[in-house]
Amino acid sequence: MSILANKPKVTFIGAGSTVFMKNLVGDILMRPALANSSIALMDIDPIRLEESAVIAGKLAQAIGSKATITTYSDQRAALEGADFVVVCFQIGGYDPCTITDFEVPNSFGLRQTIADTLGIGGIMRGLRTVPHLWKVCEDMLEVCPGALLLQYVNPMAINTWAIAERYPTIRQVGLCHSVQGTAQELAHDLQIDTATLRYRSAGINHMAFFLEFEQRQTDGSYRNLYPDLLAGYRSGTFPRRMRHPRSPNKVRYEMLARLGYFVTESSEHFAEYVPYFIKDGRADLIEKFGIPLDEYPKRCIAQARHWQAEADRLKAGTAIEVRETHEYAADIINSVCTGTPSVVYGNVRNTGLITSLPDGCAVEVPCLVDASGIQPTYIGELPPQLTALMRTNINVQELTVKALITENREHIYHAAMMDPHTAAELDLDQIWSLVDQLVEAHGDWLPRWARA
Repeated sequence: MSILANKPKVTFIGAGSTVFMKNLVGDILMRPALANSSIALMDIDPIRLEESAVIAGKLAQAIGSKATITTYSDQRAALEGADFVVVCFQIGGYDPCTITDFEVPNSFGLRQTIADTLGIGGIMRGLRTVPHLWKVCEDMLEVCPGALLLQYVNPMAINTWAIAERYPTIRQVGLCHSVQGTAQELAHDLQIDTATLRYRSAGINHMAFFLEFEQRQTDGSYRNLYPDLLAGYRSGTFPRRMRHPRSPNKVRYEMLARLGYFVTESSEHFAEYVPYFIKDGRADLIEKFGIPLDEYPKRCIAQARHWQAEADRLKAGTAIEVRETHEYAADIINSVCTGTPSVVYGNVRNTGLITSLPDGCAVEVPCLVDASGIQPTYIGELPPQLTALMRTNINVQELTVKALITENREHIYHAAMMDPHTAAELDLDQIWSLVDQLVEAHGDWLPRWARA
């Protein structure tokens, strides 16, 4: 096809995320059909951009690729003629914005674990992030209107919804690794080979559930693994300890016991999406379920040190290790370029795909990818208890998107009102005051209308 004839151009917006960029570029260049791709790296930090360029060049050399690596500080120039656009930035970074998203709610007694996708932290990150994603879309419409946007930015559902609402002609998919990552964790608990699993997941980002979770038997049949997971949890065998655990994963197993289905996002994330586990004055719940309060700031600090050390090592070394990851970007690009089909879990606009969730919201469903692009799978109606739980968070996403589209500050308060965890901990006056203080603390990181 024409993309292959001209060799595909893949533009990274936020390429200063050096280790993540290195992983995705490595995945892409290891595909034979993509080995000579044109890789455009764009970032506003010139030092980190240069680091990324050096590492990408060494990576291409190690693979034996003839890829072209170029760098840009200008977004539109980087996007010129792109076939694929990978977005992987964090507006406001850890310091000051993530710190603000934790410290201000903490002063109200509202504790969080990750605060980057749902909840009050997700609302604020959405307000910071969506306007910049819209700028990417505006530039794409000018210089690469047919490109496919591969969006790795949180809050995933709010971002995907807002892009589809304002720029419906942009071809986009939001990508997360929670589905395949959770499948590997459950295989670890069950002590079975991940390659023998067959599963189907659907819902919204960070709140999708395995509707089916099975293992292939030697006679070719498939066995439902849910009874084994429930039995393992009730006996105290599951969850097994992982090599590098962030939390003991008890929250998700408890929700399995209550709902009958396993959620595909981590326990530390999920604990703050519902009102059941983090409660002021209930240290017993925190201890029982091993909930890592204020986890994300600690992780940001540790990751920044690790990633900088890794970037320094890769930049200084003569050899670079190439290892395939389980991210979806390379699979998608390869399938579009070659026509070889693949299946990924993607976040897309709900166009009747999940009939029990509102049309237009962002849903996470299995998608077929081939030369025609992303083709989401019809799911139909979800179990009613899963639908009800998802709607509690869709309400927050919808109001945040509505605030962004209409530039109505009142909807920020409304979104915070509807958040299950925030509403369980704070009264209305506290919620209003919390939003006011967050908006003031974020200052120019937020759009002007939100600060009015």
